[in-house]
Amino acid sequence: MPKNAFYAQSGGVTAVINASACGVIETAREFARQYPDKIGKVYAGRDGIIGALTEDLIDTSLESATDIARLRHTPGGAFGSCRYKLKSLDEHRAQYERLIEVFRAHDIGYFFYNGGNDSMDTAWKVSQLAATLDFPLVCVGIPKTVDNDLALTDNCPGFGSVAKYVATSMREAGFDVASMARTSTRIFVLEVMGRHAGWITAACGLASEAEGEPPHILLFPEIPFDPDAFLTRVKQCVERYGYCAIAVSEGLHDADGRLIADMGVKDAFGHAQLGGVGQVVAQLVKDKLGHKYHWALADYLQRAARHIAARTDVEQAYAVGRAAVEAALARQTAVMPVIRRVSDAPYAWEIALAELKHIANVEKKMPRDFIAPDGFHLTEACRRYLSPLIEGEDFPPFVRGLPDYARLKNIAVAKKLAAFEV
Repeated sequence: MPKNAFYAQSGGVTAVINASACGVIETAREFARQYPDKIGKVYAGRDGIIGALTEDLIDTSLESATDIARLRHTPGGAFGSCRYKLKSLDEHRAQYERLIEVFRAHDIGYFFYNGGNDSMDTAWKVSQLAATLDFPLVCVGIPKTVDNDLALTDNCPGFGSVAKYVATSMREAGFDVASMARTSTRIFVLEVMGRHAGWITAACGLASEAEGEPPHILLFPEIPFDPDAFLTRVKQCVERYGYCAIAVSEGLHDADGRLIADMGVKDAFGHAQLGGVGQVVAQLVKDKLGHKYHWALADYLQRAARHIAARTDVEQAYAVGRAAVEAALARQTAVMPVIRRVSDAPYAWEIALAELKHIANVEKKMPRDFIAPDGFHLTEACRRYLSPLIEGEDFPPFVRGLPDYARLKNIAVAKKLAAFEV
């Protein structure tokens, strides 16, 4: 009998993670038609890995080809995602063994986990347990993270579209503030995602292509925040341009490593719950320099903005989903498809494979030569890296003036095992 596949989405979703799901499901269906003895159905975990632990599986074979194709232009996670970290095999061995029990019960021989650093760690651990238990399971990670911080891949699906959104938002807000600066707001702060890596903050800098264009200041988590140097630069910008537009990463910290906006709350992965650093920075300017300000929190908007997704990002997200299935059917396990840049101009890329053990829990930060010597903007090297990733448009269909996105039926597979608490 052909082995079925399990696919799950993990962590914060993106504008293009469903394009990866589309790549997985369409490719699996294609191979099932050509080689019916190799792969059967694709089951999706409802709400990520929790769906596997609770045996809450979705039968994607009951979705039409049209609806699966529509996933390519639908944001969010079509099957639900979760922030649920499986710890070490020693601590959570019962949970890992439960995964194998569920996979055995439903004839699952392929495990596809679509996520970021923690997700690649989970995929690696599952592959190791399967080998230990001598269970024939091929495990393949599928990259996804707006933070662009996965190791061994040139860039991460999800990032390019966020980059396009924040750069566009900064450019548009810049026109607004410039219009009002003489008699009203002179300071605009856009807070973007990025806990430890400033890739999204750097992308805001793409909006500035000439002297004086916003953003005038970028605040990276890789550069400790110096209030005095920052205020001096703000003062210079207002005197020179009449206003100052700033992009700041949520993970901005001081010289002692203290987060500027640590709310004291932890998420399910154990990470600090961040938010509000934009207001902190803006209020500092108000208190010290007296300028009126507005600040914006891009938050979920930046990662959900499928209406302005980068075509390059959509194509790469689909490609890694397809490559994951091809790798699995070739019996390549404990690997992840990565994007390899062939050239900057003209931009060209290809898909390769890397081992999960070299990716799991490794965080790729901004290289120092991508950040200006004074720490307040990006360099030309960074611009060359970022620019191709936001190129191209891939608009979703619109109906009555709004994007028309897919909503799947998500019909559950009948359970065969006893309940399991998570």
